[in-house]
Amino acid sequence: MPLDRRTFGLGLLGLGLSACTQSLPVGGSSVPQSLPADLRPVRNEAYDAWVTAFRDRAASRGITQPTLSMAFRDTGFLPGVITRDRNQTETARSLEDYLSIAVSDERVAKGRAAFARNRGLLLDLQSRYGVEAEVITAIWGLESFYGERRGDVPVISATSTLAFDGRRGAFFEQQLTAALRILQNGDIPPSRMTGSWAGAMGHTQFIPTSYLQFAVDHTGDGRRDIWSDDPADALASAAAYLQRNGWTPGLRWGDEVGSNAPSGTVIQPQPGGPQFATTANFRVIKRYNNSDAYAIGVGHLSDRIAGAGPLRGSFPPDANGLTKADRIALQQRLTARGYDTQGTDGVIGRNTETAIRAFQAAQGLPVTGQPSQALLQALR
Repeated sequence: MPLDRRTFGLGLLGLGLSACTQSLPVGGSSVPQSLPADLRPVRNEAYDAWVTAFRDRAASRGITQPTLSMAFRDTGFLPGVITRDRNQTETARSLEDYLSIAVSDERVAKGRAAFARNRGLLLDLQSRYGVEAEVITAIWGLESFYGERRGDVPVISATSTLAFDGRRGAFFEQQLTAALRILQNGDIPPSRMTGSWAGAMGHTQFIPTSYLQFAVDHTGDGRRDIWSDDPADALASAAAYLQRNGWTPGLRWGDEVGSNAPSGTVIQPQPGGPQFATTANFRVIKRYNNSDAYAIGVGHLSDRIAGAGPLRGSFPPDANGLTKADRIALQQRLTARGYDTQGTDGVIGRNTETAIRAFQAAQGLPVTGQPSQALLQALR
């Protein structure tokens, strides 16, 4: 998601929270049926009053009444957007955990397949914008899992809910106004303007202001359609974003120190973990997402897509004294005992914690949900 001022982490689209209120039937096709109940409009008189006042402000900014009427038809307050905004965990994951997700074997394999399918397009974009094809592919992979997770939350409802809420009201009112300009320009109808709960859109998760500034019409059909199943406009827009933020063609993002690293700024995001020598292009990637972990994720994933192997360095044991291999073994043993952790990637998340609690309860152990060496041994 190209947004210099944000720290949203990977998996913005994957948060699962339970329904918290009664949905308001809106009668229109712009609310996807796949959405959970808490991401469907509900009655909220204060929100309705806010929208009425906002419509006057939007009109003073050049948004026409037909656009406003079209945009706010079938929209409303989304309680799940507020819940998700309040529950963001911005810095909880270690770099090791982050890379286990961002550069998983599945994401690498899908990335290589996506590159092969779109090779002609990606090489054309590399030639046109100077951004390496593998880097474009890696951003696509981190932002929407190569287009599989583009988000189906109506953007007008999401951004107006966040603007009304007020925690970052000015910022999201800016995004809402930009989204209305996109509709007014005719790039997309409201029913197709969907994205994440925070208003990030399409294959490359552009927020509306970034879309207005950087999106391009690569296909030449007169619309900058980053939502289409055809990823051409979205990938071109990501390449244009990097180019216009100072990308240097032919310069690597960086390298793990000790692996023929280029000269550059050396960073060690996780104490005791690998070090990386980073270049100016690393800092350009951070313009897309201002996070060292994200930029390393893009760089390392791009290298893996190009055929490179895993990082050579190791990470230290976690706060519970467990290495990644230990955590994977713990997940495997829990799953084998009938306590499914929904994956064995070595990342201790909600599913693993739930499985641990169930095992502890069944064994008469203190129910903590926390992994440990003792728990690993108990599962042998």
